[in-house]
Amino acid sequence: MPYHQDMTSVPDRARVRLPGISSRAYEHPADRSALVALRKLTGFDVLLRRLASLFSDRSLRLLFLASSVRTSTEQFPHLHELLLDGSAILDLPEVPELFISQMPIPNAMALGSDQPFIVITTGMVDLMDGEEMRFVIGHELGHVLSGHAVYRTMLFHLTRLAARMAWFAIGYIGLRVIIAGLEEWYRKSELSCDRAGVLAGQDPAAGRRALMKLAGGSRMSELSHDAFHLQAREYDAVPDVREGLIKLLQLQGNTHPFAVVRFAELDRWVGDGDYEQILSGEYQRREDDPTASVSEEIRAAARSYQDSWNRTSDPFVGLVKSAAETAADAGERLLGVFTGRRGGGSS
Repeated sequence: MPYHQDMTSVPDRARVRLPGISSRAYEHPADRSALVALRKLTGFDVLLRRLASLFSDRSLRLLFLASSVRTSTEQFPHLHELLLDGSAILDLPEVPELFISQMPIPNAMALGSDQPFIVITTGMVDLMDGEEMRFVIGHELGHVLSGHAVYRTMLFHLTRLAARMAWFAIGYIGLRVIIAGLEEWYRKSELSCDRAGVLAGQDPAAGRRALMKLAGGSRMSELSHDAFHLQAREYDAVPDVREGLIKLLQLQGNTHPFAVVRFAELDRWVGDGDYEQILSGEYQRREDDPTASVSEEIRAAARSYQDSWNRTSDPFVGLVKSAAETAADAGERLLGVFTGRRGGGSS
């Protein structure tokens, strides 16, 4: 049922506010380790943010200001209310602008670095009901709070640089290794913000439905939580090493995890108790971000990968564990590139 038809049926219920919550509270360990390492580069974060905002931020915002509808109390007021509510729950320092763009393909994105804003297509608005839209908007607010736009800008520029350096084999290979790590981080950042979406809406079932709809469309009566879970297990437990290799190759150049993977990861995170722990008030605070340890976060990322290897039934994983460590090592690699040394240090 489309969003605008379902709003009146969504119950008005209290949601737990999360004052001072750090993005580290919901970030996937591989995402968090790379971000903490990047934030330790003195001046780098500020420089990249300034460069990104100088041209892209302004031109993109002007583009959507001219061609889309900005939500407010007069335009898409219910969506605007969800934006305000999600921003309050995640305690964002500033409420980003939200633009609705006419496009049939369901999509949502957080753009800009200095003054980030959110764009959601009409295809997404028509696909989701009210609680699912809370999840979608909360997901994008998670990107804003994490500051992902700055580092996604880096990936964009490095990818363009790699294309120009294709003739220089050694330099190209070195860049491709870094880009592969950043793409893996990018995919993990999507898992992070699925968690942020659930925290903002505080309705895990709505998050699951939203991911199912992104895969199979709006007809929820034709979709099954259990059957979709079975798909995820079947995808994980391919019977042949060759299919495991195909799965790895299909990820190359893909910045988003596949729908069944996102569904299973979100379900596992909620089921493991992290979600309830955060709602109870046990979470990392923003005020402690400057003292976060790079080495500790990288070790947490390594443990996370080890846990995922232990859970998976994919026979190919046992042959390529070292390749999967790329994202856990992304922070150290980037530190080496930009500071001329290897390793992230302890803080």
